[in-house]
Amino acid sequence: MSFDDIIDRRGTHSVKWDMMEAIYGVSPDDGLAMWVADMDFRPPACVTDAVRNMADHGIYGYFGNETPYREAICWWMAERHGWTVDPASIFTTHGLVNGTGMCVDTWTEPGDGVILTTPVYHAFARVIKAAGREVVELELALTDNRYAMDFAAWDAAMTGREKMFILCSPHNPGGRVWTREELQGVADFCKRHDLILVSDEIHNDLVYPGQTHIPMTLVDDSIMDRLVMMTATTKTFNIAGAHIGNVIVPDPDLRAQFAQKMGALGISPNSFGLHMATAALSPEGAAWVDDLMAYIGENQRVFNDGIAAIPGLTPMPLEATYLSWVDFSGTGMEVAEFTRRTEREARICVNHGPTFGKGGDSFLRFNIATPRARVVDAVGRMQRAFGDLQ
Repeated sequence: MSFDDIIDRRGTHSVKWDMMEAIYGVSPDDGLAMWVADMDFRPPACVTDAVRNMADHGIYGYFGNETPYREAICWWMAERHGWTVDPASIFTTHGLVNGTGMCVDTWTEPGDGVILTTPVYHAFARVIKAAGREVVELELALTDNRYAMDFAAWDAAMTGREKMFILCSPHNPGGRVWTREELQGVADFCKRHDLILVSDEIHNDLVYPGQTHIPMTLVDDSIMDRLVMMTATTKTFNIAGAHIGNVIVPDPDLRAQFAQKMGALGISPNSFGLHMATAALSPEGAAWVDDLMAYIGENQRVFNDGIAAIPGLTPMPLEATYLSWVDFSGTGMEVAEFTRRTEREARICVNHGPTFGKGGDSFLRFNIATPRARVVDAVGRMQRAFGDLQ
């Protein structure tokens, strides 16, 4: 398999491609889908083989004996991240948006404040609001085209109603890999304000060569009684349709509370997802991820160079993720105008910056996990759509 292969996803019930006309008014026949955060690549062969083996067997009953699945997670976290995971601490949810909702439901009450460091993944706010909780936006500082945490400003904004802090690590959409010092700052902040800390680390494997992701669980032992970790295979291996994620709860008391909530809602895992994840978390899967990040790294170079050549457009250098965050503020255009040019003239479907919360207004998010020919095409389309700025 080559990452350069163009795979036609039209007519396959792909949200990313089959819903773009209904949502954006852009036909998949002449447009580019660069919005939904899944990749236009096939997963490693070991995942495809696992699904094929299920199909060959032909019976799709309830999944039993999760030991190999849990062992695969533990092996991966130890091998790739230096994190020793207790198998008993792993809960399987229907993806991490579901996992986020479960955490909010377990450890907060209606009316409580849940902190997001914005701009940040838009589904967090959607889930929090739907649960009747208050979204508390603490804006990241933007300096020299790079996000940083402003703890002094955040401390001053606290009201006492806040009960939970949701950290996106690595950060989506900014692509930051937070340093140990920054993560320690988050830990200290949560201790100061008595907050449950939910660390969403779904992008933990999608880091570029030379960068190192540090799991929050390795930062400070004194926060184990308030820390909840969330990880998944879905972003790493492009199997988001499996709807499978891990909520890992180190503390026995918090673990018991989460187990009670899982039981009350009758949640049990999807057998396809368990087979796929077990196969992916392997040496073969690890080699595929290394190749993937080298490929997307070159995609980032091509995209950033081409977009930065357009006066007024500034792509944020990514340390992780395949989601390029582009600032249009230098054009002097209103949001509606630079969005119109991107979607109507360039015919590219993207995520709108304002949906990511405070600090996102001047941005659009582009998914560059697609064959390089499409990245080159996207750059050319953008240069033509903004050609009057040249």
